[in-house]
Amino acid sequence: MPVTAIREYVGVPRDPAANFHGKQLVYVSWDRHLLFAAPFLICLPPETPFRELVEGPLKALMSPDPDAAAVDWSRVEWLKSNQPWTPDFDASLAANGIGHKDQLRLRTPGPNSLSPAA
Repeated sequence: MPVTAIREYVGVPRDPAANFHGKQLVYVSWDRHLLFAAPFLICLPPETPFRELVEGPLKALMSPDPDAAAVDWSRVEWLKSNQPWTPDFDASLAANGIGHKDQLRLRTPGPNSLSPAA
């Protein structure tokens, strides 16, 4: 449906990195695990080591899934911007090239809670 404006409309985003007091938003989704309706939204400083993201908030958010305990983190396949990617677990989010509002996806070979044939 067309919209007619009485003047030029300029949208102003309300979630730029500057509004998060030195932190950034990172989206993380777990492919083939439909228990979670949307990606997890995690707010962390860019200096946070990737390992801390995984060991802390990510594992806690995944824990309600029955397959969470069976995840072999050495076999997880990561995607960043929908491209295969290998994180450096000891480097920071920034050093891994993870910016504000980037989305990471993880695939766990084997455990696939709600789509075992996938």
